[in-house]
Amino acid sequence: MNTMLLDSYTADKVTEYLPSSDALDALKVFFDALSDVTRLKIISALSVSPMCVTDLAALTGINQTTVSHNLRILKSAKVVSVKRQGKVAFYSLTGRDVKNVLNTAVGAVFDTK
Repeated sequence: MNTMLLDSYTADKVTEYLPSSDALDALKVFFDALSDVTRLKIISALSVSPMCVTDLAALTGINQTTVSHNLRILKSAKVVSVKRQGKVAFYSLTGRDVKNVLNTAVGAVFDTK
């Protein structure tokens, strides 16, 4: 006995709005990548400028090994991309509006209304 209190129009809209399983899996990977303080720090730094591991480590106070490890996670989640210039790899945020997601999340956390 499943009696819904929602009208059928609203129920149809909710059903239509629910993401597919593939979309939910992609969202999980994306948000898992953002769920670590170290990675959030790296993303915040990269939202200002593309950087190499050495600069990221120096500016964030995180050792290079940890930065590299977390960049691999962010790269596999397609949050960051890498471009090589000679022997140096420069990391930047992807075009997936990661900076906007981060700013929206910060606004939601500190919303005082």
